[in-house]
Parts: sequence; structure tokens; C-alpha cells
Amino acid sequence: MNYRYNGLGGGFAGYGIYPKYKDKYALHMNFLDEEARKSAEVLLFKRVRVIKDEAIPHRKAGSIDDSTSISWRYFVEAPEEVADADDYIVNLVMSINGKIPGAFVFSSGKNMGVFKAVGYPKDVAGYFALDTYSAYIWLGHGRYPTNTPGWWGGAHPFNILDWSVVHNGEISSYGTNRNFLEMWGYRCTLLTDTEILAYLFDLLVRKHHIPLEYACRVVAPPFWKDIQAMENPHGKVLQALRMTYGSALVNGPFSIVLATSRFMLGLSDRIKLRPLIAARKSDRVFVSSEECAIKAVCPEPEAVWAPRAGEPTIAYIKGE
Repeated sequence: MNYRYNGLGGGFAGYGIYPKYKDKYALHMNFLDEEARKSAEVLLFKRVRVIKDEAIPHRKAGSIDDSTSISWRYFVEAPEEVADADDYIVNLVMSINGKIPGAFVFSSGKNMGVFKAVGYPKDVAGYFALDTYSAYIWLGHGRYPTNTPGWWGGAHPFNILDWSVVHNGEISSYGTNRNFLEMWGYRCTLLTDTEILAYLFDLLVRKHHIPLEYACRVVAPPFWKDIQAMENPHGKVLQALRMTYGSALVNGPFSIVLATSRFMLGLSDRIKLRPLIAARKSDRVFVSSEECAIKAVCPEPEAVWAPRAGEPTIAYIKGE
């Protein structure tokens, strides 16, 4: 791995940015060199139908150094004969990330894309010319890594299919969560604890059909003593989830913002060791780890509140 990118990481995810290719999977990929790109394309063109591919448009911005980094996008379709196209794309992403040195898939959903690099978020937005895109959901993140490498793949957001997540804090259960995910075919290769969060929600909600609110209770559950004190069907469900998905419980101080094409969600750990703030103005909802970040894009929100520990705040797109 090339660690010469140690430093700040910034990134964004936008939903609704590719209306022309809204029914295709948009693979945003990063390569450390041309050899990695060629190796990945051998696998890519063999496994999927590529409708269009091109360098992700970019321009000089701030101090971002892309001298050994290539960002490319591919609009693809899974073969018609596969039983589950989403599973097929997930397996393809895991194969590229795990088997091709220097090649990484940053996003793999439809009508969305993740843009990230080493640098301040403002510079990342300028580098990828995000002012030329239009989206109905945006995630943004600035990262100063303290105990994992700072590199292009380690910047937030992290994505799989329709799921994108940004995270503030540390996941002390990373080893347990990673082992659990690997039993279900996911591979964690991007050298940061945040990666597991996108995979956990994909597994719980998409694969295992657990309702979103209950998936949040798997990741950040009430304490056992509180669950056992519940004398209602809800308590029985929570007991069953804790017994079945104990290894999916995420421990440590964290707050996350999760997005899909249908909603945006904020969630903190079950004792709220990291801050989480939500706000609303008209039909727009904002979630952040700090109120000042919300005020930067919405100076006068109509309502501001602090979600309770472990309680999800979910804003659905109209009509969903």
C-alpha cells in the first residue's frame, strides 16, 4: 500500500447526480497507477457490461496531490442471467478491493457517486468540480486520521450499493464486526473502522430484510437490563435481535450519518459519547456532529434538536 498520502481526508456523496444513467450501477474507482487500472478493467469488462467509462472530471484545487492517483468512473449493468444483480455487484466490489493491488471501488450505487481524496473538504469539492453536479442528498466529511492511514481510500464517505456513511468517533468492536461480516462474504480492505458500517446496513436491511428502525437497534441496541424490562412484543423482538446479531453490535464512541436514495439517517452510540445534532427548515433536513456545520449551510433553521442516544433520526424523501 502507498501511504505517502498521510494527512487530512475529505469527501462527499451525492444522490441524484446521474439521471442519464439512473438505471445503471455507477462505479467510482481509484487507482494508484495505470497498471492497477488495466488489471481492474480486465476483471471489470469480463464480469459486467460497461455502458460508458471515463476519467472523473477534476481540476487543480488547493494542495491536493493526484500525481499517483487516478479516479475513473464506469456505468455498468450486471449480466441478465444473474439471480440478484445487487449481490453480483457487491461480490465484484469485494473482488476488486481485495484482489487487485492498488485498485479500489469508492461507490457502486445507482444515480449516485462518492468523491473523496486527501485534502480539506473544500479542496475536494473544488477538485471534483462538485458545483457542476445537482443532487437531492449530499453527505460531506472532513477527516483527520489519528490511528489509521490517511489516504484516498480512507477518506469518508464509505459506500456499498445505495448505502453511504460518514462517521465521527471510533469503533472498538471493529474486529468482532469485521469477522461477522466476513462470514457473509464482505471484505474490509480500506484500512479504517468506518467501512464496516456501510456493510452492516447492507447486510441487515437489504439482505436480511430487517426493518430500518430495528437495524439501528442492532447496531446501537438498548442495554440488556432495559430490554429485559420491556413487557411487550417490542422487547421480545429486541431480545431476539440481540441474541441473533450480537456480533453486529457496534461498540465505542460514534455518531454517523447514513444515506440512501430514499432517506438520510443520523444515529449515535447508545450512550452518546459523540455529539449528533439535527435541524429542519421547510422540507430540508440537516444532520451533523456539530451545530456549527449545519449553520454554515442553513444559517436560520426552523428547528434544531439533539437526538437521544441510540435513537435514529430518519428523514425520508417525499413519496417514500
